[in-house]
Formats: sequence, structure tokens, C-alpha cells
Amino acid sequence: MAFGWKLHGDGKTLPPGEVVKPDERLSWPRMVGFGAQHVIAMFGATFVFPLVMGLDPNVAVMMSGVSTILFLLIVQGKIPSYLGTSASFVGGVVAIRAAQGDSATVTGAILIAGIVLALCGVAIHFLGVQIIHKVFPPVVTGAVVMLIGFGLAYVVADVYWPQDHWIALITMVATFLIIVLFRGFIGRIGILLGLVFGFLLSWGADKVFGNITAYNAGTGQIDTHPRVSFDAVANADWIGLPNFHGPEFKVSAIVLVLPAVIALIAENVGHVKAVGEMTGADVDPYMGRAVAADGAATVIASAVGGSPTTTYAENIGVMAATRVYSTAAYYVAAVIAILFGLCPKFGALIAATPGGVLGGITVILYGMIGLLGAKIWIENRVDFSDPVNMVPIGAGIILAIGPVTHQITGDFALAGIALGTIVVLGGYHLLRAIAHGPRKEVSGGEIGFERDATG
Repeated sequence: MAFGWKLHGDGKTLPPGEVVKPDERLSWPRMVGFGAQHVIAMFGATFVFPLVMGLDPNVAVMMSGVSTILFLLIVQGKIPSYLGTSASFVGGVVAIRAAQGDSATVTGAILIAGIVLALCGVAIHFLGVQIIHKVFPPVVTGAVVMLIGFGLAYVVADVYWPQDHWIALITMVATFLIIVLFRGFIGRIGILLGLVFGFLLSWGADKVFGNITAYNAGTGQIDTHPRVSFDAVANADWIGLPNFHGPEFKVSAIVLVLPAVIALIAENVGHVKAVGEMTGADVDPYMGRAVAADGAATVIASAVGGSPTTTYAENIGVMAATRVYSTAAYYVAAVIAILFGLCPKFGALIAATPGGVLGGITVILYGMIGLLGAKIWIENRVDFSDPVNMVPIGAGIILAIGPVTHQITGDFALAGIALGTIVVLGGYHLLRAIAHGPRKEVSGGEIGFERDATG
């Protein structure tokens, strides 16, 4: 059930060893406090990634609240999770922008990807979780996650870092220190704190050193400009609706973001299982609902100009630290996020983040995303002595990192992450079908094939 939480104990204290279950709550003032913690935890990534994708962070924050409520209703309150902006779409969106696509084209492509994700969730619900492992085994999901992260390296090098390389470097190092030196909650919001530090550093540099002469992402040229401009903040209203806009659909753009669906399935499954382990509940029957809910939330968010969504590990960390798994806290967090979205001045302040700061932040974010792919391989003990695993995976990652462009027709091309994902997924299943069985060692240390009883 989605509502009707039972009061846990006296509603004030949580004795050692006890947890607040998803259908329980503490007193409402305490639940408001826990909800505020979830807002803080999701906040950094939820507005950083829209900035990187060129979307309105105010819309993203507001729709993250709407998406979370929708998710909780679809999973019937069985899986406490917050839905924030997904990083998996950044590569595809950057490629769309590079091809002169506007925000309507971006959100249209994301909306279609959301529909595909929702349909995958429906399939998982009726066919069972095992279908995921057959189509997207760990070697494939790990590779897709890795190439999504590492495939964005050129964005840091070509777009953000050149805008202010010293601010980028200092912001990166400061974020390193915050994440590593502070192990608790402060460390978990290290990206957000690093961004705030870089923002203040840029503002101080303007006051001390004056304007900077460097690449200006706004004009696409090298000129002299302030690192931080508050003109848009001053002109924005305190209360009002964010800048909603409708989607526009282009096949070439849709193809570029579809690979993110694979990463989202893997991400959702991993997060839901983590929640299940913490709560001690069997979440497999709700796995398909969770994936479908994320797809539906992405459709709703992108339909009004918002960002794609995903379940957030940051909020899972908050639950692990507090032992409060109540969905009531997530409803509170969702309402707070919606209220933030109704403050245009807040959105304008976020949009004023300097490019150099984003350079220092994104180099960490993209690297961490890429290494999550390696983590999937390690945890599942993927065997790279097997050429069926090694050959297509290596090729796909190089195509993404390039980024390599493969022209299909005069006005349609596959490039970077999209091309790499197709090679990884198609190449793996093709070679596995050809191999027909396990490999064996032959003389000279070469790898050979042999057929087994299954052919």
C-alpha cells in the first residue's frame, strides 16, 4: 500500500538494531527532517546533470519530486527510492547538441527512451527478472556503463576545461578532498559541496583578478567575460513556474540516447536489490514495476522539458545511515523538491554555474560512471581471457571514447556511445552464437573453441 504508515514505537526514538520499515514512520516532524536529508542527498546530481545537458535545472528538480511520487505509487510503496536526474543520458544528449539539436529535440529523444524503458519493465514483470541476465549479462551491462562514462571524456576536454582550466583544476582537487576526507554524509554530498566551492572561488576570482579571456561556451568563441554573472538571477522572479517546453521527435536523436536504456535497467535492478537487502524484503516481484515506473517517470518529466530520471544510490546511502526506510520520508522529499521548482530565482542561480567549475566536477562524475562498469565486471567475475567477452567489449569502448562516427546515410550517422553500445551488444551475442560452446586452451597458448553437448 502507498499510504497509511504505522507509527514505529513511540515515534521518537529508534532503539539499536531496529529499523523503520517502508510502511512505518516516526513522528511527522522527524519525517520532515528525514525528507530534507533526502533532498540534500539527491540535490547535487539532480541539478548538475541538467546543467551538463543544457536543460532547465528548475524543471528537473520539480519533476524529480513528481517522478518520485509516481514511482512510489506504481511500486505500491514496497521500494523506498528517490528518482533524480540520470547521468546515463549525458553522452547521447551531448551528441545531439553537437549536431545542433535543441532542448525540444533532446527531451523528445529522452521521452521515447522512457517509453522503451517502461516497456522493458512490463516485459520484466511478466517474463521474470532472469530475462535481464540473458539479454544484458554483466559483461554487456558493465561495458555499456563504462562507455557511457568514458565516452564523455571529450566533453570535459573540449567544452568545460578550456573555459577556465585553473578553476577546473582547483575545483577537482577540492572535490577529491571532500569526498575522501569526509566519510559520512558530508562525503556523500561531496560533488555538491565541490560545486559550491568552485562557484564561490570563481566569484572571488572575478573580484580579485577581473574578467577572464578564454573560450566562452555561450558564444562559441574566445572572448573576455566574467566567470560568474548574476544578471539572470536579478531578473528572475521569486515565485513562478519553471520554463516548461514540449518535445520534438527526430529519429537521429532518438538513436543516440537509446543505449542509456541498458544502463538504466542495470542501475535500477542494482538499486532495487540493494534496497531489498537492507529492508529484508523480497523485491523480485516488484522489479518489473520499478523499471516500468522509472520509464513512466522519464516520459512524464521529459514531456514538459525535464530531465530523464533514475533511482538514486545517494538516497539509498541515507537510508543505510539512518535505518529509516519509510516511504513517508520520500513523499516529504518529493514535496520539498516541487516547491524548489516553483522558485525561478533559484533556477537562475544554478544556471549561473561557471563552465570551469563544471569542468572540475564532470571529470570526476564521468570517471566515476565509467569505473562503475568495471565494478560490475569485478563483482560478477567476468572472464576476459574469453575472446567473446574481450573482443566486442574492447572495440565498443574505443568507438565510444573516440568518439568514432560511422556515416549510415547522407544525413544519418551513428557515433560515440550509440555506436559503441551497438557493437558491444550485437557483437557479444553474435560471437556467442558463433562460438557454440566453451573455449579451451590449445598448443601455443592460443584460444580455441569446442562444441559441448548443447551445440
